[in-house]
Order: sequence, then structure tokens, then C-alpha cells
Amino acid sequence: MIDQLIKLIVSTGAPIVVGLDPMMKFIPEHIQKAAFEEKGETLEGAAEAVWLYNKEIIDHIYDLIPAVKPQIAMYEQFGIPGLAAFQRTVNYCKEKGLIVIGDIKRGDIGSTSAAYAAAHLGKVQVGANVYAGFGEDFVTVNPYFGIDGVQPFIDVCKEEKKGLFLLVKTSNPSSGEFQDRLIDGRPLYEHVGEKVAAWGEQMMGTEGYSYVGAVVGATYPEQGRVLRKLMPYSFILVPGYGAQGASGKDLVQFFDAQGLGAIVNSSRGIIAAYQNEKYQKFGAEHFAEASRQAVIDMREDIDSALGEAGKD
Repeated sequence: MIDQLIKLIVSTGAPIVVGLDPMMKFIPEHIQKAAFEEKGETLEGAAEAVWLYNKEIIDHIYDLIPAVKPQIAMYEQFGIPGLAAFQRTVNYCKEKGLIVIGDIKRGDIGSTSAAYAAAHLGKVQVGANVYAGFGEDFVTVNPYFGIDGVQPFIDVCKEEKKGLFLLVKTSNPSSGEFQDRLIDGRPLYEHVGEKVAAWGEQMMGTEGYSYVGAVVGATYPEQGRVLRKLMPYSFILVPGYGAQGASGKDLVQFFDAQGLGAIVNSSRGIIAAYQNEKYQKFGAEHFAEASRQAVIDMREDIDSALGEAGKD
């Protein structure tokens, strides 16, 4: 699957993943009204609003990008109907030819980790039948249980030819409370990065990158420079662009010399672009057109930054 992701990045010219992280405050009033008229002001109504919102955005951006990243918590908050909306979103994105990165950040050990892996990447046996659960192409995983928590995911990925992004250096302000702690004179995130690189050697794609990637926040560009060197064959998922403060110039060190090796996430900066002053001209009625323009602007920003870096 990492090979397919790389091919789509090259064909679209957009190393971008759009975070489908819906919140009710992002969903325009006319979408909510339509959903509530059909389902009531209920969990089912909220889930319907989420689905309608996602679908319109996907319809306006799927041809520009290689991948989406739905954050499962934004759906779980609406209970079982929310999870149904998550599944509909995953299925629809795949119908549109998009790679789906399930942002689930699971982490446990033994049979529990294996069950998470089966639910999101693999299959389950039910009597004489075999079924896929949610069916994402990649998932995010918390590696802080060590190999006991990661190996079950790796095993499923080998079987299904799918992939992982392991949390190494996250974009949130307090990440350094633990991740920057010095262990044997080096920050913990460097040790984790080395483990990710070693685990990834079990699963190499044909395009030069492993099926085991890493999450490294754009808000920490210098750490990104170090980790790019420590993990030369690990694709990096980079959150923190846009709403969290990072811009194209902060991303250069996450990429390799060919402009590959990383995919940059933007969530509310795209899906709620119409609420940004820059895109207010579109209005709530045309929120998805605003999202499309935000993707185009993000692609140009990253392309310009990489182009300038290539001149140095």
C-alpha cells in the first residue's frame, strides 16, 4: 500500500492528506438542518450531518489529493451512528480512489492489539465466513508499549499489504513532557525513531520506503530534520500544517531529495476553510468549494517551499 500511496502522490503532485475530522461547529447550518429534518436532533441526526458534510467535501477534493485521514474519535462521540458514518466515509473515499489512513492511535498488547489490527486493517472469522471490519489502508498506532503492541499490526500488514504510521514526535505543545526526555543523552523520540526504522525493515515496498512509517509534527522542524536521517526508509505523516501554525517552509526537512518521503496533513484548515477569513467569500453554502481552494493553496505552498529548497 505504501507503493500505491507514493504513486498517487506523484500523479496528483500533492503530498497532502486531508483530515476528515468533523465537528458540529464546522458543519454549516443548512447541512445540519437537512439532517435533523430527516433524523431528528438525535445521534442519528448528528451522524447524518457528518456524512453529508464529508461527502460534499470529498466530492470536491478527491481529484486533487492522494489520501484522507478520518479521526475516529470525531465519529465515536456520536456513538454507534457515528461509527456508521465513519464506515460510510471510509467506503466512499475508497470508491473515489483515495487511500484511507485511519487515525485511530491504538496501542495495547497481545490479543487486544491483534483485535485492533484485525478491526481496522485485517479480517475476522465468523463461522465459515471471513469479513473485513472498517477496512482502512493505513492506521496510526501508539508504539509506547514496545514491540508487543506493534508486532500484531505488522503481522496483519504483512498479510494484507497495508501500512502503519507510528507516533514518534507529535505536534501538540506538551509533547515534549515525555517525548523530549533525555535517555542515555538523547531525546526519547530519537530512540523511538530508531525502533520504527528497525521495525520497518521487515516490510519494504518497491518504491524504496517501508510499510511502517512515522508521525512527526510539522511544528517541530528541527526534530524532523534529525528524524528524517534516523528513519531514511520510513514515510513520515506530518500533522500540524495550517491551523496548528506550520507552513510550507517548515516542511522541507521532512522530504527526501526527490521531494518524496512525507505526506502532510491538514484537517480543519481544509474542511472548515469557509470559516477562515481568507475563504469567507465562498460562504457556508459553498463550503466545499472553499475546501477545494484551500487544498490548491496548500499544494502550491508546499510545492513552492520544496522548489526553493531545491535551489539551495
